[in-house]
Amino acid sequence: MRVVSGVCKGRPLKAVPGNTTRPTTDKVKEAIFNMIGPYFDGGAGLDLFAGSGGLGLEALSRGLDKVIFIDRDARAIHVIHENIRACNMEEKAEVYRNDADRALKALIKREIKLDYIFLDPPYKKQQLVSLIQKMEEHSLLNTNGIIVCEHSHDVELPETIGAFSQMKHEKYGIIAITIYS
Repeated sequence: MRVVSGVCKGRPLKAVPGNTTRPTTDKVKEAIFNMIGPYFDGGAGLDLFAGSGGLGLEALSRGLDKVIFIDRDARAIHVIHENIRACNMEEKAEVYRNDADRALKALIKREIKLDYIFLDPPYKKQQLVSLIQKMEEHSLLNTNGIIVCEHSHDVELPETIGAFSQMKHEKYGIIAITIYS
């Protein structure tokens, strides 16, 4: 696992030990950023269910100004910090140990507005629709913002969730990517 492109291109990333997280493969990561970027001229992102932080670090490497990394697993938080340090991105990252619902409440309270939201929850506990509904209800995403969902290939997400519409849906083996704007 590595940073695929941008200022940290080729930088190796550590994975979370054990089998509780499933890192996004380099191939899928590259496909995601080719769909939404591939490079950015600033902006803020959220890597919810961050795991090792690979998606958020890729976004920072490709030009986002700031990314908030959130995961509830203590081992994941430790690895995220290590990977951020390895990429020299400490000033551009905020890391929090929290579950998704509580984290969203904290972001809403801070009145944060995001340009890119990366959602890669555990496949067995899909809550993507309710999370996206909450994000819309509290206007977490800027007007031209994008939500990237990584999920199991056998999960079919709706064409629309509130005001968000699917702009892309691709499958990569057992992984599917659905992008909303």
